[in-house]
Amino acid sequence: MDEKLIESLSPNELKIIWKKQKNMDEICRRSKLDRTSVLRALEYLENKNIVTLSKERRKIVELGINGALYRKKELPERRLLNLLNEKRILKLDEAQKQSSLSDEEFKASIGALKKKALLEIKNEKLVLTGSGDEISKKTLEELFLESLPMDYNLLTPEQMYAMKSLEKRRNIVQIKEDEIIGIKITKLGEEVIKSGKNVGELIEAITPKLLEKESAWKGKKFRRYDVTSPLPTINGGKRHFVNQATDYARKVWTEMGFQEMSGEVMQSSFWNFDALFTAQDHPVREMQDTFFIKKKVELPDKKLIKSVKEAHEKGVDKSKGWGYEWNEEEAKKLVLRTHTTCLSANTLANLDKKNIPSKFFAIGKCFRNETVDWSHGFEFNQTEGIVVGKNLNFRHLLGYLQEFFRKMGFEKIRLRPSYFPYTEPSVEIDVWHPEKKIWFELGGAGIFRPEVTIPLLGEKMTVLAWGPGFDRMIMDYYQIKDLREMYKNDLSQLRKMKFWMK
Repeated sequence: MDEKLIESLSPNELKIIWKKQKNMDEICRRSKLDRTSVLRALEYLENKNIVTLSKERRKIVELGINGALYRKKELPERRLLNLLNEKRILKLDEAQKQSSLSDEEFKASIGALKKKALLEIKNEKLVLTGSGDEISKKTLEELFLESLPMDYNLLTPEQMYAMKSLEKRRNIVQIKEDEIIGIKITKLGEEVIKSGKNVGELIEAITPKLLEKESAWKGKKFRRYDVTSPLPTINGGKRHFVNQATDYARKVWTEMGFQEMSGEVMQSSFWNFDALFTAQDHPVREMQDTFFIKKKVELPDKKLIKSVKEAHEKGVDKSKGWGYEWNEEEAKKLVLRTHTTCLSANTLANLDKKNIPSKFFAIGKCFRNETVDWSHGFEFNQTEGIVVGKNLNFRHLLGYLQEFFRKMGFEKIRLRPSYFPYTEPSVEIDVWHPEKKIWFELGGAGIFRPEVTIPLLGEKMTVLAWGPGFDRMIMDYYQIKDLREMYKNDLSQLRKMKFWMK
């Protein structure tokens, strides 16, 4: 037997191995160590081939917060039943008052007892209909609560029925996944146990107090440390991968000379739609697409409102507008912003002409009334860029797009003609995926129409704009197949995520 192996065992390992127990709870009780310390010591022992561990996951049905209370005080229906057993007939309000049950408990109790044919409701009164034997007999739900915790896979059909019934009510039962750890002592472990009992106390650490007296350490054995032994994984803290990605995007924008725009996620319909020349009867302004807030807000200065109204009704710069009567009350409706472009509109309206030419960007959450699935969500991240100047053209836009997407890791892009209410010309941006050998769409771009720029800036001016969906870039970089994984906050997944280092 290698004495060095025994001398390398930590105090916690020694506490565990001498007990020779094969049950985690028993080890914790006898060693007086918490479960985490015991598990760590067992992993060290497994690394040294002294024990072997097996892990099995199982579902355990446990009491919820209300379940623990009801097991102590009885279920609400039992308390109501006991009351009715004395009174036989009670008015509904009197029954609730005398039973001291909440509205939720009272309604659930009536439903449960009616289902078991133990009471009826007649003329706003509770009438007991069950016999004495039926009343005194414990229900399946009561028996089930008394038997918890239980292995989910070992439930009988009656117990399963009782659990399903209780699950419909809040916090009575809960199902948790538990990890069962099996411990087996190896042949080497048996030798360690046999030989180690003759080993005296080892000095665990060299301290100032130990060094004060020579007799405290001279001639005694020190614990050996195996620096090559594998250790449990230690996960350091780091920013969420979505935040890492947005930080990188900010870095890209600022490197290109852009200033950040900011604003609230709740915006008036005026900034979100009207200022961007989106007609008030456009389908995107219906509740099927947009989240509306039950509140209206005041609009900006009257001069701007008049200019936007004129652009919608009659047009500007020889355009015809939308040809309808613009409604100011419709523009006052509050919405969760559907894009970050509303920030661009607000920025242009408040831009000091002395600061032109200028470049601005935004990045943040947007909201659409979408059905959640693997590729859609009701919230998403968008990034937005605008360049304001008098001598800009479409070729400048192409140059900005190529440079931005190159910095984001996409070397090859293509543009397809498209349509957006507030840009003309408009293009869709596709990027080439070298591994999948496919093009995939990332967003739209274009030059703001005069109907947008003239009301906001007070004169005709070129504004280049693009707003790619940022979540698609994140999904591609991290190889996420389901959009919902970005918002699950699964710790196991987050620990494995690589850092954003494009």
